Amino acid sequence: MLNELHKEVKLTLKLSDKIRYFSLLNDEADHLNAFIEIHAGAGGTESQDWAEMLQRMYLRWSDNQENCKAFLLQEMRGEEAGIKSCTLKIVMNYSYGWLKSESGIHRLVRISPFDSNKRRHTSFASVWVYPEIDEKIEVDIKDTDLRIDTYRASGAGGQHVNKTDSAVRITHLPTNIVVQCQSDRSQHKNRSNAMKMIKSRIYETELQKRKEDENIKNKEKKEIGWGNQIRSYVLHPYKLVKDLRSGYETSNVNDVLDGKIDNFLENSLTI
Repeated sequence: MLNELHKEVKLTLKLSDKIRYFSLLNDEADHLNAFIEIHAGAGGTESQDWAEMLQRMYLRWSDNQENCKAFLLQEMRGEEAGIKSCTLKIVMNYSYGWLKSESGIHRLVRISPFDSNKRRHTSFASVWVYPEIDEKIEVDIKDTDLRIDTYRASGAGGQHVNKTDSAVRITHLPTNIVVQCQSDRSQHKNRSNAMKMIKSRIYETELQKRKEDENIKNKEKKEIGWGNQIRSYVLHPYKLVKDLRSGYETSNVNDVLDGKIDNFLENSLTI
């Protein structure tokens, strides 16, 4: 009886926490799908490898969620290793609400696998999360405010090389917001996805301005470097991941980099 009661209490507490967290996801865009942009900071190959590690972390997180799909919309590979930038789309109810606190600078400290002298390196990458707006939210964009460029998507080489200008880059001239999409062989589909992204970016920018005016949220766009990080991932000389806003930390670095970031997301909701 006691064992059964113990199981029931644990289940009840787990469900209670889940309901409590969902009650905190009450902003007007929280229920929407999310775009995640990742950009490598200064530091060349080391930072580009770190950006790819973050990409893998979010993809693994999405794999662990129920009824969640992740799509790679754009990726710019580094010359030697890693990525310079990428855009992911996470399709799941409340994915923006859960992931919005990931926006900011992520810092990695480790012994570099690219340094023959085995020295410790510090790398930075920026993450920006914004919602995919739905039909209920109208964003008015003038055609004259857009510059649309097409180019060939990078491929694996050989028979997989893209021989048409299917990749699309859209620039919103008044705000200088730039989005790119190359996930599909069809230029029409890439253009459609890029238009959704540009509208979502403009909407998120307006949301940030509104929150900043109310002194609720600090600016998310900062220099990718020292003093601006939201989370530190230390692999050497000790192992620790610490969120510098909520104070939550764990020494289980491998699990975090493998996508188990729910505790960080939950603690960020209660700040």
